[in-house]
Amino acid sequence: MTAAPIRSFLFIPADSEKKLGKADASEADALIFDLEDAVSPANKPMAREMLSAFLGERPRGKRSSQLWVRVNPLDTGMTLEDMAAVIRHGPDGIMLPKCNGPQDVLQASHYLDAFEQAGGVKAGSIKILPVATETAISPFALGEYAKAGLARLGGLTWGAEDLSAAIGASTNLDPSGGWALTYRMVRAQCLLAAHAAGVQAIDTLYVDYRDDEGLRASCRAARAEGFTGRIAIHPAQVVPINESFTPSEEEIEHARRVVEAFAAEPGAGTVGLDGKMIDIPHLKQAQGVLAQAERYKADVA
Repeated sequence: MTAAPIRSFLFIPADSEKKLGKADASEADALIFDLEDAVSPANKPMAREMLSAFLGERPRGKRSSQLWVRVNPLDTGMTLEDMAAVIRHGPDGIMLPKCNGPQDVLQASHYLDAFEQAGGVKAGSIKILPVATETAISPFALGEYAKAGLARLGGLTWGAEDLSAAIGASTNLDPSGGWALTYRMVRAQCLLAAHAAGVQAIDTLYVDYRDDEGLRASCRAARAEGFTGRIAIHPAQVVPINESFTPSEEEIEHARRVVEAFAAEPGAGTVGLDGKMIDIPHLKQAQGVLAQAERYKADVA
């Protein structure tokens, strides 16, 4: 059975001793230790040292969450320094920010090939999660991920803050407070691109970490659209995200009834359930819900 999708990715600044000290207690499925935006240029060398020591004390097989690292973008000249500090400790993945397209993931993958070999890390074991919409050119390459044959591609996620800066926008929100058209467009493209590539679609952060109900509503809507997880910027967001991206008991029960309805009429393309006609796409959706629920159950066990 394949592992359950990662529901929550929690950002942790790599130069914060206090936050690193609390990392093991996190309920996030994955932690992303940030060497990029959360760390000032002056603190980056120290952050690399701190993170290297942290990862070195937590080898694979002894981790309560997956451990990922957000490296600095390829065009900064710092990516190799970041990888040199951490890859020998076998993080589960790296987040690649300001990714222009599959060619950047391929370049990062070549770097990982070399660092894995040098560090004695299992070849190909470190995945890459590109932030695939942070530059003006990047949305035009989203459809190419499905055809690029990127073995390390672990998912696709999108970002609005850096994109708005890249295009000189004064805001990324519309008058109602929701995403403006440009950002709704790239979010939808990212979702479709992830599914076309057969990887996870990870929704971007929810800024107001104090708004529990708003976060839950947003996550439920994202899951209904096809997103499988979300980035968290505060520990308080982890549980709401995990719960929202896990099939509920009501969903599981309905899915079972759909499967049972089709099993009762072998060969039927449509069946009746609760006064409604349902067809094969409903069956596939129900089977997906049950499979996902079983994977989460297996991971917890």
